[in-house]
Amino acid sequence: MFKKDVVRTVSSNQINFPSFKNVATLKAPWAVSFDTVWGGPDKVVFDILTDWTRRPESGIKYYSGIATYRQSFDAGGIYITNTSRVYLYLSEVNNMARVKLNGKYLGVVWTAPWKVDITDALKQKNNKLEIAVANLCPNRLIGDEQLPDDGIKDGRWPAGLLNARPRTSGRFTFTTFKPYKKDSMLFQSGLIGPVTIWQTDF
Repeated sequence: MFKKDVVRTVSSNQINFPSFKNVATLKAPWAVSFDTVWGGPDKVVFDILTDWTRRPESGIKYYSGIATYRQSFDAGGIYITNTSRVYLYLSEVNNMARVKLNGKYLGVVWTAPWKVDITDALKQKNNKLEIAVANLCPNRLIGDEQLPDDGIKDGRWPAGLLNARPRTSGRFTFTTFKPYKKDSMLFQSGLIGPVTIWQTDF
């Protein structure tokens, strides 16, 4: 199967894998927009990236859905050559994110290492970054458990639901099965970061 007495040589002058260098960290405040239909604020500023469940606003703490983070930045000091690539690292996301830079869609990330290639979209000045983050639904269910129960009573569906009338409790969800209580542990949510820019030559 294999030849005997074959001499193998390994070159010590070639790179077999790329090396990455952190060239910038996006530290400016983020403008964040939540879906008001699901109880979130239309516009809020995050001075630092943080888990939504650690925010004081109930509309963010118990929010489930999509929120969009926006920030502008310059790419001074980042010089792209024919062999280099530039990546945006989100570090930690709960639970998935869609990335756009300067209006160009760059893909969706849903697991580590939470990075996208931004080489072809990057400009030296005034880059417009948009990161839409979606979390899971349990936090909204837990948040609704803080409010009066206007659901099924004595085995009967609520009249408001049957007649398509507005909810009186302020709840956003309706379910016949309640796996979560008002004191259930919330699920970590949002863009946790830090958001950094890495460059590689290969």
